[in-house]
Amino acid sequence: MTGEEGRPRVGAFATWTTRRWLRVGVALSLAILALLGTTGAWVLSRTAAISEDLADVRSPALTTAIRLETAILNQETGIRGYGLTGTSEFLTPYRRGLTEQRANATRLADLLDGEPAGLRDLRGVQKAVARWQVRIADPIAAAPPGSASSLATERAAEGKKAFDRVRDALHGQQERLRAERARARDDLMATTTVRNWVFAAIGTLIVLLTALVFDGLRRGINRPLEQLGTEARTIAGGDFDHAINPTGPADLRHLSGEIDFMRRRLVRELAFSEEARLRLDAQAAELQRSNAELEQFAYVASHDLQEPLRKVSSFTQLLQRRYAGQLDGRADQYIDFAVDGANRMQILINDLLDFSRVGRLHNAHQNVDLDTVLARTLSALSVGIEEADATITHDPLPTLVADPTQMGMLWQNLIGNAVKFRRPGTAPEIRVTAAREGELWRFSVTDNGIGIEPEYAEKVFVIFQRLHTKDAYSGSGIGLAMCKKIVEFHGGTIGVDPEYLKGARLTFTLAPEPPVSIDPSTLPEATRRSGAEHAP
Repeated sequence: MTGEEGRPRVGAFATWTTRRWLRVGVALSLAILALLGTTGAWVLSRTAAISEDLADVRSPALTTAIRLETAILNQETGIRGYGLTGTSEFLTPYRRGLTEQRANATRLADLLDGEPAGLRDLRGVQKAVARWQVRIADPIAAAPPGSASSLATERAAEGKKAFDRVRDALHGQQERLRAERARARDDLMATTTVRNWVFAAIGTLIVLLTALVFDGLRRGINRPLEQLGTEARTIAGGDFDHAINPTGPADLRHLSGEIDFMRRRLVRELAFSEEARLRLDAQAAELQRSNAELEQFAYVASHDLQEPLRKVSSFTQLLQRRYAGQLDGRADQYIDFAVDGANRMQILINDLLDFSRVGRLHNAHQNVDLDTVLARTLSALSVGIEEADATITHDPLPTLVADPTQMGMLWQNLIGNAVKFRRPGTAPEIRVTAAREGELWRFSVTDNGIGIEPEYAEKVFVIFQRLHTKDAYSGSGIGLAMCKKIVEFHGGTIGVDPEYLKGARLTFTLAPEPPVSIDPSTLPEATRRSGAEHAP
């Protein structure tokens, strides 16, 4: 059904949550079961009461009434025999009958307590028996034994009539008792039938409630959850445009809405990620182009630029050798400046070429014994080490998968700097350590030189950055920048230890194997474009 504006009407139960459905269902089930349980308890109680009345009152009352009749008949038989013969033995059943009459009458009165009709019948029997006993039995029993009683003959007709009234009273009493017992038996049968039907209804209702509960759970919870899971798997399979259809109770519909909101958010994030990936691809392409231009620059610097520089350096050196002392002092100074500038320019170009080649040309990874590399480095720097009277010690160094050329450049720059930046008048003492730290190896190069101020701890790794003039310490300012590039290329980091104040301590880490870098341009086209078709 739809409203006046064409919008679907929300059903009366549309806002019910799973908890509310469960509460209402459990409350109704308990109410119905309580009603049926109360009915069943009443039927059981009624059945027990009727059974108890039948077993403890009706049947014993009828039996006692029959025994009462037997006792009265025994009295009549004994009196008749005594009256006709005068034999005292006939008084024995009479007297026994009197005793049994009193006992059975008392017992019957107790059983019929609270029943006016039964007590009235009992009183009628007792009155009829009492009249018969007063008029017939007691006078005959009082006659002397030995001969027939004339009173028995005289009152024979009256005695018969009196005892017939006793028989009628006894018959009426027993008929009433039989009718009461039959009625109680019928009530018991009817109540038993009702009890059976009630318990059958309880069992049937329990089965129906169980079926309804399972069907309600299946329709209201299991089926919406299965549908939600199916749609979630559809989305997880790549169909991000698949909308989730809310079904079930209000809270499950709310959950479906939240998941669909998350899906839309993920679609937007995927679109943003795809846009970022495209920008990264463009930047990667730009970097490749820039690297190609850098390689071209390196080629030009190594060939075209160095050739005229060698000519300038060679001819300035010729001028210096040929005309030294032949011109004035200012001319000699200018020539020295030109020779020094040409030499420093050549060193700077060579260092710049080495820096640009790190990670680009030198990439021959293999098992490298760092002890061997350090030994070769110390051999190459032996002249400077001997001149500075430096002492170099080191821990056993590991074997890593790395580029041997770059490892040599790393040790040469670090050891060379430790020797070069020494304190005046103090022999350098250099210590190289190595220790495993998780998945990496941590190395340190410690010296007793001039040290590095904490504010320059990051600045020293910037290319062409110098902390001293070229007159104080030679160099191009590329060494530590090259060390940083080599260490990072091998998956590590490098820095200055700010807590060491007795000189300088540079620490760096290296991975046992260098990280694998993936060029985005080498990925399959389908992988690079994954998710693009799902963008909104």
